[in-house]
Amino acid sequence: MIKETLYSTDSYLREEFKVEGFRFGNTGEDADPAACIIGSMRGNEFQQLFICSLLVKRLKELETSGAIVGDHEILVIPSLNNSSMNVGMRYWVSDNSDINREFPGNPQGEPTSRLAANIFEKVKGYRYGIQFPSFYRKGDFIPHVRMQPTGKESASLANLFGLPYVITSKSRSFDVKTLNYNWQINGTDAFSVYSGDTGHINELTAKQAVSAVLRFLTRMGILKYNCHNGYIASIIEEEDMAEVKTKASGFFRRLVNVGEEVHKEQLLGEILDPYEGDIISEVHSNVDGIVFYAKKDPMILENASAFQIIKKLHE
Repeated sequence: MIKETLYSTDSYLREEFKVEGFRFGNTGEDADPAACIIGSMRGNEFQQLFICSLLVKRLKELETSGAIVGDHEILVIPSLNNSSMNVGMRYWVSDNSDINREFPGNPQGEPTSRLAANIFEKVKGYRYGIQFPSFYRKGDFIPHVRMQPTGKESASLANLFGLPYVITSKSRSFDVKTLNYNWQINGTDAFSVYSGDTGHINELTAKQAVSAVLRFLTRMGILKYNCHNGYIASIIEEEDMAEVKTKASGFFRRLVNVGEEVHKEQLLGEILDPYEGDIISEVHSNVDGIVFYAKKDPMILENASAFQIIKKLHE
Protein backbone atom coordinates (compact mmCIF):
# COMPACT_ATOMS: atom_id res chain seq x y z
CA MET A 1 0.00 0.00 0.00
CA ILE A 2 1.10 3.52 -0.79
CA LYS A 3 -0.46 6.49 1.00
CA GLU A 4 -0.18 9.77 -0.87
CA THR A 5 -1.52 13.31 -0.87
CA LEU A 6 -3.62 13.75 -4.02
CA TYR A 7 -4.51 17.41 -3.48
CA SER A 8 -3.58 20.12 -0.99
CA THR A 9 -4.30 23.80 -0.53
CA ASP A 10 -3.98 26.47 2.12
CA SER A 11 -6.94 26.72 4.47
CA TYR A 12 -8.13 29.98 6.02
CA LEU A 13 -7.33 30.04 9.78
CA ARG A 14 -6.68 26.27 9.77
CA GLU A 15 -3.88 23.88 8.86
CA GLU A 16 -3.26 22.85 5.26
CA PHE A 17 -6.20 21.03 3.65
CA LYS A 18 -5.25 17.63 2.19
CA VAL A 19 -7.02 14.90 0.26
CA GLU A 20 -5.23 11.61 0.82
CA GLY A 21 -5.47 8.40 -1.15
CA PHE A 22 -4.39 4.79 -0.65
CA ARG A 23 -3.08 2.78 -3.60
CA PHE A 24 -3.04 -1.01 -3.61
CA GLY A 25 -1.60 -3.54 -6.04
CA ASN A 26 0.73 -2.45 -8.81
CA THR A 27 1.49 1.25 -8.30
CA GLY A 28 4.18 1.56 -10.96
CA GLU A 29 4.02 3.18 -14.41
CA ASP A 30 2.81 -0.08 -15.96
CA ALA A 31 -0.13 -0.37 -13.51
CA ASP A 32 -3.62 -1.10 -14.80
CA PRO A 33 -5.95 1.49 -13.17
CA ALA A 34 -8.70 -0.98 -12.33
CA ALA A 35 -10.89 0.58 -9.63
CA CYS A 36 -11.22 3.86 -7.77
CA ILE A 37 -13.33 4.06 -4.61
CA ILE A 38 -14.37 7.39 -3.06
CA GLY A 39 -15.99 7.95 0.33
CA SER A 40 -17.36 11.08 1.98
CA MET A 41 -17.74 14.37 0.11
CA ARG A 42 -19.89 16.03 2.77
CA GLY A 43 -19.21 16.80 6.39
CA ASN A 44 -21.98 14.58 7.76
CA GLU A 45 -21.05 11.44 5.82
CA PHE A 46 -19.52 9.55 8.75
CA GLN A 47 -20.79 6.16 7.59
CA GLN A 48 -19.19 6.65 4.17
CA LEU A 49 -15.82 7.48 5.75
CA PHE A 50 -16.12 4.50 8.11
CA ILE A 51 -16.81 2.15 5.18
CA CYS A 52 -13.65 3.34 3.44
CA SER A 53 -11.60 2.83 6.62
CA LEU A 54 -12.79 -0.80 6.75
CA LEU A 55 -12.04 -1.19 3.06
CA VAL A 56 -8.50 0.19 3.43
CA LYS A 57 -7.87 -2.20 6.32
CA ARG A 58 -9.18 -5.21 4.37
CA LEU A 59 -7.33 -4.32 1.16
CA LYS A 60 -4.06 -4.06 3.10
CA GLU A 61 -4.60 -7.61 4.32
CA LEU A 62 -5.54 -8.87 0.85
CA GLU A 63 -2.54 -7.16 -0.75
CA THR A 64 -0.20 -8.76 1.79
CA SER A 65 -1.64 -12.19 0.97
CA GLY A 66 -1.18 -11.64 -2.80
CA ALA A 67 -4.90 -11.44 -3.55
CA ILE A 68 -4.71 -8.50 -5.99
CA VAL A 69 -4.56 -10.01 -9.46
CA GLY A 70 -1.92 -9.13 -12.05
CA ASP A 71 -1.02 -5.47 -12.58
CA HIS A 72 -4.30 -4.10 -11.26
CA GLU A 73 -4.24 -0.97 -9.14
CA ILE A 74 -6.99 0.03 -6.67
CA LEU A 75 -7.21 3.59 -5.36
CA VAL A 76 -9.26 4.42 -2.24
CA ILE A 77 -9.95 8.05 -1.32
CA PRO A 78 -11.75 8.02 2.04
CA SER A 79 -12.76 11.70 2.11
CA LEU A 80 -12.79 14.81 -0.08
CA ASN A 81 -14.05 17.10 2.68
CA ASN A 82 -12.55 16.40 6.09
CA SER A 83 -12.52 20.14 6.96
CA SER A 84 -16.32 20.33 7.02
CA MET A 85 -16.46 17.13 9.07
CA ASN A 86 -14.06 18.65 11.61
CA VAL A 87 -16.29 21.71 12.19
CA GLY A 88 -19.68 19.99 11.94
CA MET A 89 -20.80 21.43 8.58
CA ARG A 90 -22.42 19.46 5.76
CA TYR A 91 -20.98 21.49 2.88
CA TRP A 92 -17.74 23.36 2.18
CA VAL A 93 -16.70 25.56 5.11
CA SER A 94 -16.02 28.86 3.34
CA ASP A 95 -18.95 29.13 0.91
CA ASN A 96 -21.34 26.24 1.76
CA SER A 97 -20.96 24.73 -1.71
CA ASP A 98 -21.42 21.03 -2.49
CA ILE A 99 -18.38 19.26 -3.98
CA ASN A 100 -20.60 16.70 -5.72
CA ARG A 101 -22.22 19.50 -7.75
CA GLU A 102 -18.88 20.77 -9.09
CA PHE A 103 -17.55 18.02 -11.40
CA PRO A 104 -15.68 17.94 -13.72
CA GLY A 105 -14.48 21.15 -12.07
CA ASN A 106 -12.53 24.23 -13.10
CA PRO A 107 -8.83 24.51 -12.12
CA GLN A 108 -9.23 28.30 -11.99
CA GLY A 109 -12.63 28.35 -10.29
CA GLU A 110 -13.91 28.54 -6.73
CA PRO A 111 -12.35 26.25 -4.05
CA THR A 112 -14.71 23.28 -4.49
CA SER A 113 -14.50 23.55 -8.28
CA ARG A 114 -10.68 23.54 -8.13
CA LEU A 115 -10.79 20.56 -5.80
CA ALA A 116 -13.16 18.67 -8.11
CA ALA A 117 -10.99 19.45 -11.16
CA ASN A 118 -7.80 18.23 -9.51
CA ILE A 119 -9.33 15.06 -8.11
CA PHE A 120 -11.15 14.24 -11.35
CA GLU A 121 -7.87 14.41 -13.28
CA LYS A 122 -6.52 11.70 -10.98
CA VAL A 123 -9.55 9.38 -11.04
CA LYS A 124 -11.04 9.65 -14.54
CA GLY A 125 -8.85 6.95 -16.10
CA TYR A 126 -10.07 4.06 -13.96
CA ARG A 127 -12.07 1.21 -15.44
CA TYR A 128 -14.52 1.11 -12.52
CA GLY A 129 -15.55 3.92 -10.18
CA ILE A 130 -17.38 3.31 -6.90
CA GLN A 131 -18.72 6.10 -4.72
CA PHE A 132 -20.33 5.95 -1.26
CA PRO A 133 -22.71 8.94 -1.30
CA SER A 134 -25.40 9.95 1.17
CA PHE A 135 -29.06 9.49 0.30
CA TYR A 136 -30.90 12.63 -0.78
CA ARG A 137 -33.75 11.94 1.69
CA LYS A 138 -33.31 12.03 5.47
CA GLY A 139 -34.36 8.70 6.91
CA ASP A 140 -33.77 4.96 6.63
CA PHE A 141 -33.58 3.07 3.33
CA ILE A 142 -32.64 -0.33 1.98
CA PRO A 143 -28.96 -0.66 0.94
CA HIS A 144 -28.72 -0.54 -2.86
CA VAL A 145 -26.66 0.36 -5.92
CA ARG A 146 -27.75 3.44 -7.87
CA MET A 147 -26.73 4.41 -11.40
CA GLN A 148 -26.78 7.83 -13.03
CA PRO A 149 -28.88 7.94 -16.24
CA THR A 150 -26.23 8.74 -18.86
CA GLY A 151 -27.12 6.16 -21.51
CA LYS A 152 -23.86 4.36 -20.67
CA GLU A 153 -24.91 2.81 -17.36
CA SER A 154 -24.86 -0.99 -16.98
CA ALA A 155 -27.47 -2.66 -14.79
CA SER A 156 -25.87 -6.05 -15.42
CA LEU A 157 -22.59 -4.87 -13.88
CA ALA A 158 -24.43 -3.24 -10.96
CA ASN A 159 -25.97 -6.65 -10.23
CA LEU A 160 -22.51 -8.01 -9.47
CA PHE A 161 -22.32 -6.13 -6.15
CA GLY A 162 -24.86 -8.59 -4.79
CA LEU A 163 -26.99 -6.00 -2.98
CA PRO A 164 -30.78 -6.48 -2.90
CA TYR A 165 -31.70 -3.68 -5.33
CA VAL A 166 -30.31 -1.71 -8.26
CA ILE A 167 -32.09 1.64 -8.55
CA THR A 168 -32.32 3.69 -11.73
CA SER A 169 -34.03 7.06 -12.13
CA LYS A 170 -34.74 9.76 -14.67
CA SER A 171 -32.09 12.39 -15.32
CA ARG A 172 -32.16 15.49 -13.13
CA SER A 173 -30.64 18.88 -13.99
CA PHE A 174 -27.84 18.64 -11.42
CA ASP A 175 -26.76 15.12 -12.44
CA VAL A 176 -24.33 16.48 -15.03
CA LYS A 177 -22.26 18.07 -12.23
CA THR A 178 -21.87 14.89 -10.16
CA LEU A 179 -18.84 12.62 -10.00
CA ASN A 180 -20.79 9.54 -11.06
CA TYR A 181 -22.13 11.20 -14.23
CA ASN A 182 -18.75 12.58 -15.27
CA TRP A 183 -17.04 9.28 -14.61
CA GLN A 184 -19.47 7.55 -16.94
CA ILE A 185 -19.25 10.02 -19.83
CA ASN A 186 -15.44 9.74 -19.63
CA GLY A 187 -15.48 5.96 -20.04
CA THR A 188 -15.56 4.70 -16.43
CA ASP A 189 -18.28 2.27 -15.35
CA ALA A 190 -19.49 4.13 -12.27
CA PHE A 191 -21.70 3.02 -9.39
CA SER A 192 -23.07 4.70 -6.27
CA VAL A 193 -23.33 2.29 -3.33
CA TYR A 194 -25.78 3.35 -0.60
CA SER A 195 -25.29 1.55 2.72
CA GLY A 196 -28.46 2.71 4.48
CA ASP A 197 -26.88 5.26 6.88
CA THR A 198 -25.17 8.65 6.79
CA GLY A 199 -24.85 10.73 9.97
CA HIS A 200 -24.06 7.85 12.30
CA ILE A 201 -22.08 4.62 12.05
CA ASN A 202 -23.86 1.32 11.46
CA GLU A 203 -21.22 -1.41 11.53
CA LEU A 204 -23.56 -4.06 10.15
CA THR A 205 -24.48 -2.15 6.98
CA ALA A 206 -20.90 -0.83 6.66
CA LYS A 207 -19.56 -4.39 6.55
CA GLN A 208 -22.29 -5.26 4.03
CA ALA A 209 -21.06 -2.40 1.80
CA VAL A 210 -17.43 -3.55 2.10
CA SER A 211 -18.43 -7.11 1.19
CA ALA A 212 -20.38 -5.79 -1.81
CA VAL A 213 -17.33 -3.93 -3.14
CA LEU A 214 -14.97 -6.86 -2.59
CA ARG A 215 -17.52 -9.15 -4.26
CA PHE A 216 -17.67 -6.85 -7.29
CA LEU A 217 -13.88 -6.57 -7.56
CA THR A 218 -13.59 -10.35 -7.35
CA ARG A 219 -16.20 -10.91 -10.06
CA MET A 220 -14.40 -8.41 -12.30
CA GLY A 221 -11.12 -10.35 -11.94
CA ILE A 222 -9.33 -7.68 -9.88
CA LEU A 223 -9.20 -9.65 -6.61
CA LYS A 224 -8.98 -13.30 -5.60
CA TYR A 225 -11.36 -13.37 -2.67
CA ASN A 226 -13.78 -15.97 -1.36
CA CYS A 227 -17.07 -14.25 -0.65
CA HIS A 228 -20.75 -14.98 -0.18
CA ASN A 229 -22.72 -14.71 -3.43
CA GLY A 230 -25.04 -12.04 -2.03
CA TYR A 231 -28.41 -11.25 -3.58
CA ILE A 232 -29.69 -11.50 -7.13
CA ALA A 233 -30.66 -7.86 -7.37
CA SER A 234 -34.03 -6.55 -8.48
CA ILE A 235 -33.75 -3.59 -10.87
CA ILE A 236 -36.18 -0.86 -9.86
CA GLU A 237 -37.06 2.45 -11.50
CA GLU A 238 -37.33 5.01 -8.71
CA GLU A 239 -40.27 6.67 -10.44
CA ASP A 240 -42.19 3.37 -10.21
CA MET A 241 -42.07 3.34 -6.41
CA ALA A 242 -45.17 4.46 -4.53
CA GLU A 243 -44.89 7.66 -2.48
CA VAL A 244 -46.83 7.71 0.77
CA LYS A 245 -47.45 11.30 1.88
CA THR A 246 -48.85 12.83 5.04
CA LYS A 247 -52.14 14.69 5.46
CA ALA A 248 -51.12 16.68 8.55
CA SER A 249 -48.05 17.97 10.35
CA GLY A 250 -46.86 17.11 13.87
CA PHE A 251 -44.89 14.48 15.74
CA PHE A 252 -44.25 11.42 13.56
CA ARG A 253 -44.66 7.95 15.06
CA ARG A 254 -43.35 5.35 12.63
CA LEU A 255 -44.81 1.86 12.92
CA VAL A 256 -42.86 -0.05 10.23
CA ASN A 257 -39.23 -0.31 9.20
CA VAL A 258 -37.45 -0.53 5.85
CA GLY A 259 -37.46 -3.96 4.29
CA GLU A 260 -40.86 -4.87 5.76
CA GLU A 261 -43.56 -6.22 3.51
CA VAL A 262 -46.76 -4.17 3.79
CA HIS A 263 -50.20 -4.37 2.25
CA LYS A 264 -52.57 -1.77 0.87
CA GLU A 265 -54.38 0.25 3.59
CA GLN A 266 -51.99 -1.01 6.29
CA LEU A 267 -51.26 1.55 9.03
CA LEU A 268 -47.65 2.67 8.62
CA GLY A 269 -47.48 5.62 10.99
CA GLU A 270 -49.31 8.16 13.09
CA ILE A 271 -49.09 11.93 13.42
CA LEU A 272 -49.60 13.45 16.86
CA ASP A 273 -50.57 16.95 17.87
CA PRO A 274 -47.32 18.49 19.23
CA TYR A 275 -49.17 20.36 22.01
CA GLU A 276 -51.94 17.99 23.09
CA GLY A 277 -50.52 14.58 22.12
CA ASP A 278 -53.64 13.34 20.33
CA ILE A 279 -53.42 11.35 17.09
CA ILE A 280 -54.56 13.81 14.44
CA SER A 281 -53.77 11.75 11.32
CA GLU A 282 -52.84 8.26 10.23
CA VAL A 283 -50.48 7.24 7.41
CA HIS A 284 -51.67 4.23 5.43
CA SER A 285 -50.01 2.33 2.60
CA ASN A 286 -51.47 2.92 -0.84
CA VAL A 287 -50.07 -0.31 -2.37
CA ASP A 288 -48.89 -3.81 -1.55
CA GLY A 289 -45.11 -3.96 -1.48
CA ILE A 290 -41.86 -3.57 0.47
CA VAL A 291 -40.85 -0.44 2.39
CA PHE A 292 -37.79 1.00 0.64
CA TYR A 293 -37.53 4.34 2.48
CA ALA A 294 -38.97 5.53 5.79
CA LYS A 295 -38.63 8.97 7.34
CA LYS A 296 -37.28 8.98 10.90
CA ASP A 297 -37.32 12.64 11.97
CA PRO A 298 -39.35 13.31 15.13
CA MET A 299 -41.58 15.81 13.31
CA ILE A 300 -43.05 15.84 9.83
CA LEU A 301 -44.80 18.41 7.64
CA GLU A 302 -48.10 18.10 5.83
CA ASN A 303 -47.86 16.59 2.33
CA ALA A 304 -44.34 15.32 3.06
CA SER A 305 -43.08 11.97 1.82
CA ALA A 306 -43.09 9.60 4.80
CA PHE A 307 -42.42 6.34 2.93
CA GLN A 308 -41.38 4.97 -0.46
CA ILE A 309 -42.69 1.50 -1.27
CA ILE A 310 -41.47 -0.92 -3.90
CA LYS A 311 -44.67 -2.13 -5.52
CA LYS A 312 -45.36 -5.83 -5.94
CA LEU A 313 -45.37 -7.00 -9.53
CA HIS A 314 -49.15 -7.27 -9.75
CA GLU A 315 -49.58 -3.57 -8.86
